[in-house]
Amino acid sequence: IPAHKPAPAPGFPNTDYGTGNQVPYGYPQHAPGTYQGAAGMVNYGFQVDAMRVPAGLAVPPIQNQPIVKEGTIWMPIPPPLPNCPPGLEYLTQIDQILIHQQIELLEILTGFETNNKYEIKNTLGQRVYFAAEDTDCCTRNCCGPSRPFTLRIIDNLGHEVITLQRPLRCSSCCFPCCLQELEVQAPPGTPVGYVVQNWHACLPKFTIQNEKRMDILKIIGPCVVCSCCEDINFEVKSVDETSTVGRISKQWTGFLKEAFTDADNFGITFPMDLDVKMKAVMIGACFLIDFMFFEHASDNQQRTGVWQ
Repeated sequence: IPAHKPAPAPGFPNTDYGTGNQVPYGYPQHAPGTYQGAAGMVNYGFQVDAMRVPAGLAVPPIQNQPIVKEGTIWMPIPPPLPNCPPGLEYLTQIDQILIHQQIELLEILTGFETNNKYEIKNTLGQRVYFAAEDTDCCTRNCCGPSRPFTLRIIDNLGHEVITLQRPLRCSSCCFPCCLQELEVQAPPGTPVGYVVQNWHACLPKFTIQNEKRMDILKIIGPCVVCSCCEDINFEVKSVDETSTVGRISKQWTGFLKEAFTDADNFGITFPMDLDVKMKAVMIGACFLIDFMFFEHASDNQQRTGVWQ
């Protein structure tokens, strides 16, 4: 007798998907086993679902269990996929990303700008990537948030899978022909897309382009980019700007953290079936937005507009 197949979930026509395949867009992302722990806690536990197993029989091990390294829970390593840059397979399984900038004590005490470091996690708190800025001391402290930078994104095997490169560009409204730009490489040395700032008198606007410089998505921010007790949302839209397909949100982290540090938290949402290369470019756009608008908190000069 053939096994019964459940009806496909709405928006997900394939009835043959199984454990380990992509979750339909709009559905929660679950790790193998049972998730435990209150929301917001750092310590997460995973265990096998309760099963009635006859005495003497062992419970089969869970495949693709989360990896624990030095107290940090990493997202399970997905299998390689055809036509997917190595290391971006993680992005095929998620439609949301959380980015937490690490607080640097030296920077708080001295005001001396250090290289930024970020944890990139999924919604279960599992680390997907770790990102670290690679910029020399003179450039960081002379150019400030306008500095050119190289940001290296590393997976849980220690491999650099994405490289972000921002050249030095003028940010004055007097030079609209020299706007901000970010190149996204995956793997390093192979461009997969670009984030290009668009000229606008009062709105932060960007275009996400593929490796051939074709426009794929638009990003539109609020007129006043000032974080005060609420999240700031940059909407990701179709090229014609008629529909919203995702969002980059700068999350409010509280008065003390906002006032005395420039360590920011971001959330990114995108369609599950979006090309992984464009997901990587959206991550790059988040970092460019962070440097352009939110790197001033520690010296009380956070930007409130496009050109300030």
